[in-house]
Amino acid sequence: MRSLSDILPDDASAYRGDTWVMKFYLFLCLVITFRSCVHVCRKDGGAASIAGIDIDVEGGQNIVAIFAQWGLEQLLLAGLAWLALIRYRGLIPLILLVNLLDNIGRILIGRSKPLKIDRPPPGAYGQVIILPFLALALWRSLPRAGDST
Repeated sequence: MRSLSDILPDDASAYRGDTWVMKFYLFLCLVITFRSCVHVCRKDGGAASIAGIDIDVEGGQNIVAIFAQWGLEQLLLAGLAWLALIRYRGLIPLILLVNLLDNIGRILIGRSKPLKIDRPPPGAYGQVIILPFLALALWRSLPRAGDST
C-alpha cells in the first residue's frame, strides 16, 4: 500500500517509487519548460497565436503581458521540477502533486470563467488528457509501505 504521507520524504535525495514514473516525469519537465518558454518568448505570449484571444483590442497589450508573466511563473515551477529530477528525486511525488492540483485548478477555473474564443487552446485538451496520467504517476511515485530502500 502507498500513502500520501510520503509526499515529504525523510531523505529528499532518494526516489523510491516505480521506475517508469521517472520517464514520465522527464517528459513532464520537458513539456512544462517548453510551454513556459513559449509564453515568455513569443511576441504575443501565445495569447493570440495559441490561445486564440483577440489582442487587437483596447488593453490587448495587458493580455500579452499577463501571458508572459504567467510563463515566468511556469518557468520557475519548471526549474523546481528539474531540480527535483537532478538532485532531490525524493521530492518528485510532491512536484507531481503540485502539477496534479495545478491541472485540476485550471480545469475548474476554465469552466467557471471560460475564455471567449472560437476554439479551445491545445492546453485545454492537454490538461484533461494528462490528468489521469498525473494521478497514476503520483500514486506510483510513492514508495510502498514498509519499503525502506
